[in-house]
Amino acid sequence: MPEPALTIPKDSFEAVQNHIDSTIKSGSNIRDILGNHSNSGPWDTTWEVQAAVEALHVFGSRWTIEILSTLYIAGPRRFNEMKGMLTGISSRTLSDKLRFLVEEGLVIREVDDGPPIRVSYILSEHGRTCGRLLSPLVAHLKIKNNSVRSKN
Repeated sequence: MPEPALTIPKDSFEAVQNHIDSTIKSGSNIRDILGNHSNSGPWDTTWEVQAAVEALHVFGSRWTIEILSTLYIAGPRRFNEMKGMLTGISSRTLSDKLRFLVEEGLVIREVDDGPPIRVSYILSEHGRTCGRLLSPLVAHLKIKNNSVRSKN
């Protein structure tokens, strides 16, 4: 857990918690809708699990979440800026993961012809949408781990 914990005003903390609760309710509703339609024919539970695993494959790889989080929180970054923010990642791994995320459509590689030539990485619209969808989960985990607290 990063120290010190972020302490936010009680009303802000409650607003975050309300949004998390809303997301949980929406997630439950989505799960129920999909569950009602995946119980016959080729769309059984096994199919649905396989489809979910396939949909989430990009997030299962080491460093993917870290890179996407960096771009979501910090905005567009150049290679060395990201490398400095991601403790322990090698240049080769960062390069490979960025290439993968570009191929998956989550990140855009922007080249400024310069001189000098400058390359920046930015989240695509799909990447920003994933970031917005993951934000409630991240906020919930930050609260659970006491990284974010309410002022009393």
